[in-house]
Amino acid sequence: MFFEGAEKKLEIRLTPKLASLRLREYGFWSTLVACANAEILSTISNDVCDAYLLSESSLFVWDDKILLLTCGNSTLIEAACHFINALGAEHIAALCYQRKNEYQAQLQSTSFADDIAKLRTLIPGKAFRVGHLDSHHHYLFCTDNQFCTENQSISSSETCLELMMYHIHGELADYLKLPTQTEQGIYQRLGLQQLFGDFQLDMHCFQPAGFSLNAIRGADYFTLHITPSVEQGDNSYVSFETNLDLAVYPHPVAARLVDLFSPTSWDLISFNRPINTAGFPAHICLGQGLVTTESGCQISFRHYQQLETQVLQPEYM
Repeated sequence: MFFEGAEKKLEIRLTPKLASLRLREYGFWSTLVACANAEILSTISNDVCDAYLLSESSLFVWDDKILLLTCGNSTLIEAACHFINALGAEHIAALCYQRKNEYQAQLQSTSFADDIAKLRTLIPGKAFRVGHLDSHHHYLFCTDNQFCTENQSISSSETCLELMMYHIHGELADYLKLPTQTEQGIYQRLGLQQLFGDFQLDMHCFQPAGFSLNAIRGADYFTLHITPSVEQGDNSYVSFETNLDLAVYPHPVAARLVDLFSPTSWDLISFNRPINTAGFPAHICLGQGLVTTESGCQISFRHYQQLETQVLQPEYM
């Protein structure tokens, strides 16, 4: 059965006038993710962040910010509207809603155009696309500057890196298709102890295949989601996201992941940081772009492809 790995992403920062989001009870968050057609599987916490592993991706909650990622046929827009209505649009300092093009968009209950039409009834903002329309591309909706003034200096300096890999192959990709895969087996093959030894991790394997991971260390986070291809045709997809400044991190995380998963192509989207490709396999950049939002956030996008030619087999229908 086909499963859409591409995530929809919602990030909302609140004004300082409200009490900490982490004081809200569990029922508030379970209701929120239920609006997106998901459920909470497990939770980890530290002094500044709560991380919820979901049936469809992840939710991270800080005192004044949430990050909600959902995949599959999720209805993240419903969760976004629920959150805005529950807290009041006047308390939203900044909002960013992001959606990648899907492999099978006809199976989704809404399109990005449908989603932003709903959002604009609640909060003003600008929408744009990065990437070629006939290839991998991403849609973003960001609130207008008038909703960001109180936290503008913060939102324009926060960092984030998104790595999305397509059509993975090799030893790790083969292991991820096995019914005998385990959380510990994936953990060891990814070398997470060496890369992120001081992070608190929460992992889950799905059936018949699929893997999700949340990790936190203070206010830092990373999340990894794997949708291997288990049917005819290659629709494999892996996403990694973090707010770590990888330019000064002691390990070449992005290059290591690309090497392990060996994707045919991959996207990098960076918020307020230059993109560094040191250590990547031989590749070509097929497209790049830079957007500066009204809040001052700089969003860099690049789409890469390995130089190695992929041999394609016919897919019989």
